[in-house]
Parts: sequence; C-alpha cells; structure tokens
Amino acid sequence: MRLIARTRHVPARTIFGWLARYRQGGWPALQEGPRSGRPRKVSGELMQWLYAAITLGDPRQYQLAFCLWSLAIVRLVLQKEHGVALSKSAVCRLLQQMGLTPQRPLYRSYKQDAQELEKYLKRTFPQRRRLAQRIGADIYFVDQSAVRSDHQRGTTWGAIGQTPVVEDSGDRFGVKLISAVSPRGDLRFAVIEGRMNSEKFIGFAAGYWEKIRAAVSLRSALQKLHADAGKPILVIADNASSHSSGKVEKFARESQAIHLGYLPKYAPELHPDEQVWNHAKARLAKLFIDSAQTMKQSVLNIMRSIQKQGWLIQSFFQMKDTRYAFV
Repeated sequence: MRLIARTRHVPARTIFGWLARYRQGGWPALQEGPRSGRPRKVSGELMQWLYAAITLGDPRQYQLAFCLWSLAIVRLVLQKEHGVALSKSAVCRLLQQMGLTPQRPLYRSYKQDAQELEKYLKRTFPQRRRLAQRIGADIYFVDQSAVRSDHQRGTTWGAIGQTPVVEDSGDRFGVKLISAVSPRGDLRFAVIEGRMNSEKFIGFAAGYWEKIRAAVSLRSALQKLHADAGKPILVIADNASSHSSGKVEKFARESQAIHLGYLPKYAPELHPDEQVWNHAKARLAKLFIDSAQTMKQSVLNIMRSIQKQGWLIQSFFQMKDTRYAFV
C-alpha cells in the first residue's frame, strides 16, 4: 500500500478511500465526477504530447539553442507550440504530476559506435583484465581534463528513474590535470603545464604521479616506475593522440612493465576517471574563486581530499556504465 501511495504521489489514506469506494460501488464509483471552477488549460492529449517531447527529445528540436529542459524552456515551448500560458509554479506542478523530476543528464556523443562499445565490454576489456591477472599488473584508468572559471553545470527535467541523455559532440571545459584511478581505490594526479603531449603522458604513466617533468628521459622514468609501483601496470586511456601515438606505443613495448589499452571512441561514460572530474568540479562550483591561483589551489585541495577517500574512488567503479571495470 505504501509503495502504491508513493508511486501515485498521494497519501496512503487516499488509497484506502479509493478501496472503500470500490468495495461499495465497483469501478463506476471510482470515476471522476464533474468539477466546479475554471476549466483546465492542459488537456490529457497535451500532457501526453509534453511528456513525449521531454522524454524523447530536447528543446533543440523546437528551434531553441538550449539543450536542457528548464521550467522557463517548458513554458516557452507550451506557449510557442500550443498557445498555452502557464506560470512557472504551474509548470512545475504539471511536470511532477506527470512523473518528471529535474535531473543531471548524461552527455553522450552522437558519434558513438554501438558495435564497438559491445566489443570492448564483452571481449577487449575482459582480455585485458586476464592479461593483468596473468602478469600481476595493477589496472589504472588514465584521463585528463581542464577546469575553467566559466564552467557551469545544470539540471534538466526527465522521467523518474530514467536519467536524461543529451547528445554532445565533445568535451568543452583553466587548470589542466591528468589523473589515474584503480578499482582498488588508488588515485594519482598531476598538473599539466602547457599542452598535453606524448612525452608528458609517458612521464605520467611511467610513474611521475605528483609532478610531470617534461625533460625526464624514458630510461629514468622507467626506473621511477619500478621504484614507485614495484610491479607492472595496465594503463587504459581514451584515444587522444597524446595517449595513442607511435611514440607512446613504442615506449610501452620497450618498457615491458607498462601495458596499454584504449577505450572505445566517444565513450567517456565508460571511463571511471571521468567521475573524478565530475566530483571535483561539483565541489569546486560551491567555492568562492576570485583568481587563477585560488582556483589552482582549490582544485589541488579537492584532488588531495579525493585521494584520501578510497571508498569514494571505488564508488566511481560502481556506477551503471563503469561497473564492468570493477575487478
């Protein structure tokens, strides 16, 4: 009974009232009678149209530049498409009555290849995992990102239990960082000065966790890896040129201690390290930032805080799209 009341968004006593009516008069007793007052502006057909518009698309389909369903956007679309004018509070109540809630959407690229994703999840990654087990290597997912002062996050309305997906052509994010996370809860990170390139990626993957030294030789980097890790590592990254260049692959072959693997193209949701940046940016958005130095120090403090919370890092491997990587 409580589950039904919660699903229908009514008090439990209302459910019992419906049951009493049904026992006395059957289904006809549950039919809604005529009501007094002003007629409704939103008909059942219009509610059905609006539900489909929100859950099956986004405002760009109605020649609007914004891709998130905010209350203001819903009001505008109702007025533009059907001539129905509602207040913001009325729109909010209407959406809630239809089972919609404001949610943080997932962004997925329209260039994704479904077959490539399936191959990675069912064949490629399991093979890499078996390789790591065979050679006794730790698995690290490596990613890089930038934090900008004008970066904003928003919510959009969607069906309860169904996270909205907004197609996006790529990352639009400055403090630049690179980090690596492991399923056992390890986090290593470094600040990137200038543009990311193969040499810096090699330096990071080779063991310069806290600070990238662009002038370090490959030989000394490998020695540092053995000193820090003490065992082989399997590095899984995206297909950025700085991660997959011939120079990087040549170094991995010669090292015999670092093995490379790559995620499918345009599939950041499969990358557990993406959640590090999502978490860090969400925390940064709550802080007062008045200068580039303040931003850099705040980002470093947040990353060091995450680094100490192994349970939090492990939770990044327990999400719907990253659970496959929890080994």
